[in-house]
Amino acid sequence: MRTAAIVGTGLIGTSIALALRAAGVGTHLIDVDPVAARTAEALGAGTTRPPPDVVDIAVLAVPPTQVAPVLAASQKEGLARCYTDVASVKSLPRRETEALGCDLASVVGGHPLAGGERSGPLTARADLFDGRPWVLVPSRTSSTLALNCALELVALCGATPVLLDAEVHDRALAMVSHAPHLISSLAAARLLEADESALRLAGQGLRDVTRDAGGSPALWADVLAANAGPVAAVLDAFAADVREAADGLRELASGCDEETGRAGGAGLVESLQRGVDGRSAIPGKYGVPQSAFSAVEVTVGDSPGELAHLLGDVAAAGFNIEDVDIEHSTDHRAGRVRVFVVRERVRDLAAELRLRNWAVQSC
Repeated sequence: MRTAAIVGTGLIGTSIALALRAAGVGTHLIDVDPVAARTAEALGAGTTRPPPDVVDIAVLAVPPTQVAPVLAASQKEGLARCYTDVASVKSLPRRETEALGCDLASVVGGHPLAGGERSGPLTARADLFDGRPWVLVPSRTSSTLALNCALELVALCGATPVLLDAEVHDRALAMVSHAPHLISSLAAARLLEADESALRLAGQGLRDVTRDAGGSPALWADVLAANAGPVAAVLDAFAADVREAADGLRELASGCDEETGRAGGAGLVESLQRGVDGRSAIPGKYGVPQSAFSAVEVTVGDSPGELAHLLGDVAAAGFNIEDVDIEHSTDHRAGRVRVFVVRERVRDLAAELRLRNWAVQSC
């Protein structure tokens, strides 16, 4: 791969362009927003000048509903030999590209599973995709050339290719991304009815649950609409679980008889245990279950160098950090940092940090 065109210079498109530039690929930046394209150009992601010849691959970094019309227009002008996209929904773009009569032999659908709550070219990073899964969805008519070109793109961006069927991809994303985002937004919206005094009690748990609610409403409305059926199916199952939990709690609150109370309590424990088991099923670092890691919680002052000092002490003591969580205090210039290590070494780390005068809260 020597040349590429990036159509759409948001977070994902600009990050792909930066990764390709780092690999020596000549990249041409195209965007309906000239300010976004020039910003990406100023970041070193490529040039806004039109390509003088047909490029090797065009990456369509546009919302799902725009993939088909942008592909049709790009093929009409002969922009590239091969095409891929980065939309988080695959079935709808495929149906629409077929309906528009696009040349599907040169197309392989794609979806890098990377990003963040913030958008725009200024948030882009060349290493955004390092070690991340990147789904490729070739159709029955995709050529070997197109698939190999898409695989090379994934490799140059440092990601891991995963080949899936379009419908399988959309059902999976509904479960692990799209429905959770909507649930996070609905939970955050309930906070609009809370008093300020209640919100001051919010801890890290609430922040974790509502973190995804900070995404662009317009972008996410487009994604959810494009994958409406699979997302609705996940929400239906979730709603049934919520209704069952609410009914059980209402029985407990009504002062029901002892036998019904025991049954309601057991049902609540079962629901909570299923949550523990479900979270444990999420692969952690290197695919190791998250339950293999445990955390030491340390109070850290909110001043320059404190966090770096703590992490330096952990490394100097010979511990490999598997993950880090930070909870900031709203009332004091301090925060709590949870340093995750393999479960077998968590008590050793706590003892070592106490020897180094850190305020260890729990492990």
